[in-house]
Formats: sequence, C-alpha cells, structure tokens
Amino acid sequence: MALLLEVAGRSDVGCVRENNEDNFGYDTRHGIFVVCDGMGGQAAGEVASKVAVDAVLAYFRDQAERKTGEQPVDASGDRTPRAKSVGASISLANRAIREASEKSPGHSGMGSTIAAVLVEGDFFSVGHVGDSRVYLIRDGKIEQLTNDHSLVAEHVRRGLLTKEQADRSEVQNILLQALGSDDVEPDLDDFAAAHDDILLIATDGLTRHVSEEAILKILLAAANPKVACDALIEAARLKGGEDNITCLVLRFVEQAWYKRALWGDSPKWQDSI
Repeated sequence: MALLLEVAGRSDVGCVRENNEDNFGYDTRHGIFVVCDGMGGQAAGEVASKVAVDAVLAYFRDQAERKTGEQPVDASGDRTPRAKSVGASISLANRAIREASEKSPGHSGMGSTIAAVLVEGDFFSVGHVGDSRVYLIRDGKIEQLTNDHSLVAEHVRRGLLTKEQADRSEVQNILLQALGSDDVEPDLDDFAAAHDDILLIATDGLTRHVSEEAILKILLAAANPKVACDALIEAARLKGGEDNITCLVLRFVEQAWYKRALWGDSPKWQDSI
C-alpha cells in the first residue's frame, strides 16, 4: 500500500499572551515534522523553540546529504534506524539550545519541549521531550502516543492523581524533562501507518483547553488538515486561549491506482501552512 500524506500547520499567540513562544516546522522532502514550546524570560522561549526546530530540520537535511548520521546510544537495541535518527536530532536540538544559551546572558536557562514525527513510506517514528503531544486518530478513535514528561503526569502514572485531577491541577506546567538541560532522554517509538490515519502534533496550549473528545470530533469532521488546524486553534481560543496554540495535522491517504501508475510507489506530499 502506497500512501499520500497531506499536512498543514498553524501557530497562534492565543488570547492572553503578547508573544508566541511556540514554533513548528516540517520538511516534506525528508519526512520530518516538529513542534516545540519554548520557555524562558525576555523572549528566550521564542529563541529556544526556533533553535530546536531549526536544529531538527537541519539534522535531516545534513543526514540526507551525507547518507549517514550520528546515532544515539540505544542499550535496548530495539529501535529502528528511523527512531534512532529522531533521537539523534532531538539530542542535537538540546545541544543547540544549550550553546545558544551560553552565548547570550539574556537567554540563560531557556528551554523548550519538542515533539517530532519522522515518516518513511508507510511507517513513522515519534520522539518527544516535555509535554507537547502526538496523537493518532484511527478507526474513529483517538490515542495519545506520547507520555508527558511532567509532574502531574508522573503522579497519574503512579496512581497519586486521577487524570481528571491532573487536568485541574495548578502545577501542570512543571516539567520533569525539557530541552536545554544537561541530561535529556527522549522517548522514542515506531509505528506502522494505515489508510485514513491522522496524526496531530500539538503544544499544551491546545491540549490543556480542548478535550480529547473535542479534538477527535474536529479532526474527523474536517475536510482537510488546514481546515482541521483552523478549527483546533479556534476551539482553544474559545476556551480562553491562555497560552500559545500550535498544531500540525498529518493525514495518510491511499493513492489511487492511476496515480500509483504515474508516480510509482514513492510517498507523495501535499502541504500548506
């Protein structure tokens, strides 16, 4: 099965904040899609998130030119080269933020979350640090593919809080991992894609204010990824838009037989920002 991937992304400052510390980017040629949520005073969050996105995109462009790349240590040995490449790009982004922070006193201590998806043919890998999320919508159901690196999420995993209590917690913004720190260990996973799968990559400005049920309804009703992004942003704004809101929506569509005859089996892309 050969799949066509449609993609769109959008970032919005929200209704309260004056600056946007979120950032996103993608490169359809190399199949990499990334969303970041920066943090730090004096606009350092904006800098950190942009540095991270640029570093990830640059990693895959450089890797393609060299036909090789730095691979992170994987003691388990059960990750695909694709997932290892995502991990290596996140490590590079972490190092780039630390170096940028050291060069500018005003940016000291800046950091960022990151959620990245790498698509190769009918497979994709997910890597993340922090609480930006990746969701899979398949067969009318929504599944969170990432586990937040946050204090409340850890309390839920340990049974100290219910998910409902965590959603109402006043300390949702406390992260256990973020780019810009000394020791970052991204979570990495591999998946197979299916016809009509939808992937959502989003910052917490969306996921804190719009429920999974509402997100699912919007994504299933949207005619295309651009319409979906617009509707998701609007839903978060209607809930108060207290944070910056960013989303990337990817949809896998099976190629018609005549397109396959003309184009072959290599993945084809449609995209918009």
